[in-house]
Amino acid sequence: MLILLPPSEGKTAPSHGTSLRLESLSFPALAGPREQVLDALVSLCSGSTSDMAAATLGLGPTQIGELARNASLREAPTARADRVYSGVLYEALDLPSLEAPARARASRWLAIASGLFGLLRPTDRIPAYRLSGGVSLPHVGPVATYWAKHLDSVVREAAGSGLVVDLRSSTYASFWRPGSDLRDRVVTVRVLHEAGGVRKVVSHFNKATKGRLVRDLLVDGQAPKRPAELTDHLASLGWKVEADGPRVDVVVTDL
Repeated sequence: MLILLPPSEGKTAPSHGTSLRLESLSFPALAGPREQVLDALVSLCSGSTSDMAAATLGLGPTQIGELARNASLREAPTARADRVYSGVLYEALDLPSLEAPARARASRWLAIASGLFGLLRPTDRIPAYRLSGGVSLPHVGPVATYWAKHLDSVVREAAGSGLVVDLRSSTYASFWRPGSDLRDRVVTVRVLHEAGGVRKVVSHFNKATKGRLVRDLLVDGQAPKRPAELTDHLASLGWKVEADGPRVDVVVTDL
């Protein structure tokens, strides 16, 4: 099973650690594309005016310090991706607290979409960076379009013959979309909050629920092979789920 996660905008910058080594990251086929995106981001943040770079990256006045961080990415200390990403989903997932068998499954099952690196495993060592998947970089173009040209074979190899569970946000979903030959074993997950008979998506709670759901799958250890099997399995773990074609809706009532 392959579980696709979004990154988090919130990141914890490592205070110490080795510098970035692109050749050590998972999915080595992405080494060349990663180098190109890294070069473009470092050049933008070290060689352009701060106003231009901030506008390109969508940074506000209180976030200008992110430019200096990006400019020094090649020398910055690194840590495991599952410790650098510190947003709501990753707080709820809390990979470091898992017991060893579940952590081992996480290293095999989880892949994280990244505007800078394309796709990562939780164990990959990365620096804290700022590059949303919605940005268009000089000499690279739209980041999402760029990665869409490079990720298909990588995702297919990582998935093998197993189920792909896609929990990415809409921005990162455009990095890779399954071909028609894979659609019977790719399932997306949507989280809905139900109150007073009305269902709606709540962004913060959506992320936290996805983190807890993935944690349950890792702890349990079973790997469903098809979307219908995933629906049944989540129900057996206590989740309220409804299948809608290639999508599974997870319905929650408590915020």
